Amino acid sequence: MIDLSAKRVTVTGGAGFLGSYVLEGLRRRGCRDVFVPRQREYDLVQIDNVRRLYDHARPDVVIHLAGVVGGIGANRENPGKFFFDNLMMGVQLMHEGMLRKIEKFVAIGTICAYPKFAPVPFREDDLWNGYPEETNAPYGLAKKMLLVQAEGYRAQYRFNSIFLLPVNLYGPRDNFDPASSHVIPALIKKVHDAQAAGEDRIVVWGDGSPTREFIHAADAAEGILLATERCDESEPVNIGAGFEISIRDLVALICEIMDFKGEVVWDTTKPNGQPRRRLDTTRAFEKFGFKAKKDFREGIRETVEWYKAINHKDR
Repeated sequence: MIDLSAKRVTVTGGAGFLGSYVLEGLRRRGCRDVFVPRQREYDLVQIDNVRRLYDHARPDVVIHLAGVVGGIGANRENPGKFFFDNLMMGVQLMHEGMLRKIEKFVAIGTICAYPKFAPVPFREDDLWNGYPEETNAPYGLAKKMLLVQAEGYRAQYRFNSIFLLPVNLYGPRDNFDPASSHVIPALIKKVHDAQAAGEDRIVVWGDGSPTREFIHAADAAEGILLATERCDESEPVNIGAGFEISIRDLVALICEIMDFKGEVVWDTTKPNGQPRRRLDTTRAFEKFGFKAKKDFREGIRETVEWYKAINHKDR
């Protein structure tokens, strides 16, 4: 068990959505020596910047959250960039950490690494039994290489690295940029914009049949920190809430919470993405006692209220 309050911790991506919750969790644990590299100062795709980061921060523990991410549209437009940038960041950070004999490296993967037709719920043992869904495969595979690296470095160098697979995140502070946001913030923004413009319809990609699992970012952060403290094996571990909801039902829920009574138009010329997503979360509970706590409806309501408040403040 690692006492994080006594460690120097570097959190890549700490200025981002999930990172903000991880930093809050570290503060609650009494961790005061935390370094967050900013992209404008440390482009971690470049090895010189990775080395400079380690020289400056001298971390005991690295939690690697940083990634180049987006929804289906962003993945389709940037497959090369998403593969290269995510691969180079992770591989170089872990390798340099091994060379410097840091105490622990926490690699954050993605549910996009699972095969397109993995049995539901997704179990970690099925991770290699097929190719990921095509629209996000470059991103998913780049992240999955960190698992290969973690297992290889533990076997050869006895390097303490772990690999976590969080499901889709949501919550206040999420990214609501339509060019790169994921489904929940994208839908909240669609409904909010329609209401603001007095429109009586929204258009949603696909046919609404795919299912997704979502975990509140605060829950995901707690799972990551529990694993950082208690888990010392490189086998993959899912971080999820253990439920699924169809996109059609998700849209209905958001419309209900936001009191939008207009028409929902399904644009079936656009891709659905992976047919189903739900994680088996047994391993996380068994290995480090993690179980998500946030009620989904309440979490959506909280996210909607935060987004409304931010937009009201900006006007």
